[in-house]
Parts: sequence; C-alpha cells; structure tokens
Amino acid sequence: MALSLESAPVETTRFEAMRHAMVASQLRPNAVNDPRVVEAMANVPREAFLPAEHRSIAYRDTLLPLPGGRRHNSPLATGRLLTHAQIQPNDHVLLIGAAGGYAAAILAMLAKSVVAVEEDPALAALARQALAGEAKIQLVEGPLNAGWVQGAPYDLMIVDGAVEELPEALIAQVRLEGRVLSGVVDNGVTRLAAGRRTQGGFALVDFMDIECTELPGFRRLRKFTF
Repeated sequence: MALSLESAPVETTRFEAMRHAMVASQLRPNAVNDPRVVEAMANVPREAFLPAEHRSIAYRDTLLPLPGGRRHNSPLATGRLLTHAQIQPNDHVLLIGAAGGYAAAILAMLAKSVVAVEEDPALAALARQALAGEAKIQLVEGPLNAGWVQGAPYDLMIVDGAVEELPEALIAQVRLEGRVLSGVVDNGVTRLAAGRRTQGGFALVDFMDIECTELPGFRRLRKFTF
C-alpha cells in the first residue's frame, strides 16, 4: 500500500509507539479481540489518513476534526465495528463514509475487495492520495446514502459513522444473508449496531453505546403533526 505520509525517522518511531499504545490501552481492553483486526490496526498508520494539521493527535481516543465539518470516528468505534463484522478473506465490502481512507485501508488487509464511498471532495482527495496504489480498494466519490450499486451485491456493508436510518435502496445492495454494521443515532445518543439482510427483511440490533461521528444524508423523515 502506497501511503503519502513523509516523516523523519524519529517522527515515524513516535507514531509507531502511539499506534501500539492505542492497541494496548484502547482496543484490547474493550473487546477489539479479533486477531486479524488487531494486527491490521497495529500496522496501518492512522496519521497518514488525516489532514497534516491533525496528524499529531491521530491516536487520541476521541472524534477528530475533518474538512467540511465532518469528524473522524475514534479508533475504538471503528475497531468494534470491524470486530463485530467477522470479516472473511473472500468478502466483497461496501464502506460508507470513507473519510480519509483509514477504515478502507484496514478492510483491504482483511477482505478480498473494498468499495469505499465518500461524498466530500476534500476527504475524497485525501483518501485518494493516501490509498494510491492499493489495488483492492475502489474509491467512489458520491452521496453516502446512495452507496455504489455498480459494485453490488456486497457480502458486508460497514457504515463508519452514525445514521438515523439506512435507506432501503442502500440495504438492497447487500446480498441476501449479507451483514451490515453501522453506528446509529437516536435522540442524540449514538450506538453501534449489527444486522443481516434476509428474505423476511432487515433490522439493526444495538451492541454497544459509544460516541460516533454522525454522517450526512441519513436523517429520518419527520412526520408532521397537527
């Protein structure tokens, strides 16, 4: 994987130390226990997928600011989504909310192929630069809530952020018995949730309360009352 981050050796060593501290203090104690996910997150340089002015805080256990008013999910939120997804080596994955490409880079180490969707031009440009040369990832610039039907069906959809509601047209891009992992937001409270598309329908079931970044374009339609 060709990453665009250029650092002096001392700076690289400092980031490596912070990355391994993230694994030891943020991920392992909080049920990020899939060995493949842990290994991937221990090796993907999170700082390479952030704007230069925020790289020094790449490993904070918090949401980080991004261009366009967006925020980057915490390592723990992303790690728990990926762990609960039980990603298989042959999975074809749809990632909604690529941001700077961090989650896509991790998924590329775990799955067969990844379609990563990002609608913000500045974030898409950041991801395109950071992921240059990664053949397993197709970066698509377009509305998050539209997904990428041209790449369907997907074995797994990861929504790396919180939404009020997932459109039926987006769920339809996941194959029958395919899995969906997402953050959800309800009355200002964010959680992680999982579901599976079946012949009988689709629903998400919460599995962890955690702060998540809210993604644009997924508001539930409000009903008017008189």
